[in-house]
Amino acid sequence: MTQSKATAIGFGAIILWSSIVGLIKEVSHSFGTTAGAAMIYTTAAVFLLLSIKWIPLSKFPKKYLIFGGLLMVSYELCLALSIGYSQNSRQAIEVGMVNYLWPTFTLIATVLFTSKKANWLIFPGIVLSMLGIVWVLGGEQGFDISEMLLNIQANPISYGLAFLGAILWAGYCVVTIRISNGANGITFFFILVAIVLWFKYLLLYDDSPMHFSISSALYLIAAGCAMGFGYAAWNIGILHGNVTALAGASYFTPVFSSLFSSILLSAALGLSFWQGAFMVCGGSILCWLSTRKISR
Repeated sequence: MTQSKATAIGFGAIILWSSIVGLIKEVSHSFGTTAGAAMIYTTAAVFLLLSIKWIPLSKFPKKYLIFGGLLMVSYELCLALSIGYSQNSRQAIEVGMVNYLWPTFTLIATVLFTSKKANWLIFPGIVLSMLGIVWVLGGEQGFDISEMLLNIQANPISYGLAFLGAILWAGYCVVTIRISNGANGITFFFILVAIVLWFKYLLLYDDSPMHFSISSALYLIAAGCAMGFGYAAWNIGILHGNVTALAGASYFTPVFSSLFSSILLSAALGLSFWQGAFMVCGGSILCWLSTRKISR
């Protein structure tokens, strides 16, 4: 496979991931928060088995299976449930934006817990990312702390899970680098996520009744495809493509995600939201540049 083809496949992963927020919300409308998420990860696991194939667990480091699995499963639960528990389309998109603090958190964790070094740019990068979230949650006023706090108080579970998820994903990225030995356990981890979600659904049965239709089935397949094939495509891009180009493009995922979600969920997003979204992206890029300059 040529580098350009692998890079194009990697870009496809970014597009697929950008559709996840809207698709998860649409699936939760029809099947409920927990059952919908369980169906998505079950479908995604099937797609991963078809694309990446099953790798015997004996080939993975035990520490990676335990700690990596715990972090990955916890993150995916936070992602799916935070969006599913959102009260409306606008809130789902805002929750998704909070989750996209993970690039900034990942770079912070990388500097703190690995030998990676960073220069002064990491500090304005962190501030800009956090300011972007305040801008997004501040409503049409932009920077409005009181409005942001009111939004969070209206649904602390969703916003809290999204924020926790961003931290967990940063932890997973650092752990993967340190103890995975190049292994990719995504298929096994997605199967675990599906099992945990089905267990939660059957144990608590806290969801509304499921409503099956052609459209809900299509949304479910699309969500599973975006999840499963997104990870598979990203793996190909990182292994065989232009990693620098893919890394740069991935920092604009919050903007792509908001755009796709606003169309899919028919949610109007004002100027202040887009300003905040670009601040989150800009902060992530500054953090990334802070490590790139040192490594040259």
